[in-house]
Amino acid sequence: MPELLPTATRAGVLANLGAAIEGFGRFSTFSLRTFGIAFAQPASWLRWRNLGPQLYAVGVATIPVVAITGVFIGMILALEGYYQFAAIGQENRMGGIINASVTRQIGPVLAAVMVAGRVGGALAAEIGSMRVTDQLDAMRAMAADPVRILVVPRVAACMLMTPVLTLYSDLLGSWGAWLVCVKVHGIPSVDYWHFTASYVLWWDPLNGLGKSLFFGLSIGLIACWKGFNCGSGASGVGRAATSAFVASFIAIIALNLVLAQLFNTIQSQLDPRGWSQLLG
Repeated sequence: MPELLPTATRAGVLANLGAAIEGFGRFSTFSLRTFGIAFAQPASWLRWRNLGPQLYAVGVATIPVVAITGVFIGMILALEGYYQFAAIGQENRMGGIINASVTRQIGPVLAAVMVAGRVGGALAAEIGSMRVTDQLDAMRAMAADPVRILVVPRVAACMLMTPVLTLYSDLLGSWGAWLVCVKVHGIPSVDYWHFTASYVLWWDPLNGLGKSLFFGLSIGLIACWKGFNCGSGASGVGRAATSAFVASFIAIIALNLVLAQLFNTIQSQLDPRGWSQLLG
């Protein structure tokens, strides 16, 4: 029976698989070390002079990007969905459907992608530049732990501010959809908010905020890891920033799939009525 793959090809595949497993193991060790320092030495990174600038860089400086994308996503959903709903005479229910989608899926993912694009790459480039210029080695020589000083505050800031940006994205997305539905298509504002209150349950915003916690955590860890392990020179820093965004985006999509199934299972236990009664 002929071989499916040449020996050299099989060796290359196994080598790449082994390198991927080794890299995941090193990343897991890095993440566990970060968690250990965060919980064992909270006083070392909870100081405002360490955490405050990171909260500003991750949260406040990202608000304009999240605001613009949130409003336009809500408006686009309303524009694209109106004619489909109007064809079946259900255009007055658009507010509930759009806002349920925004709070559960679109808002958290959109905010996380914006954080990954604007903050994740910047964190990887910043720490990567410190690695290239031997500043990390200088910190270790002075008995200062780079993970405690650099990584933990940045990961904490990403984890804390991503839910805040998600809430901001949800509100602006809802407002953008209202603007198009009410001011452009003439849907009564009362109906828009009535069906929003009917379809968007208390669980839906918590669902999105819970996802955003994990999204922010993954973005911070991946960005710092890429910066700590970037190649030499300016090209290495650039590749680290790019790969940080790509890896963060893949992590967001994968986590969203897993967390959506997990939270839907939990919701089915908390609310056995399901959506069928609400839509009926």
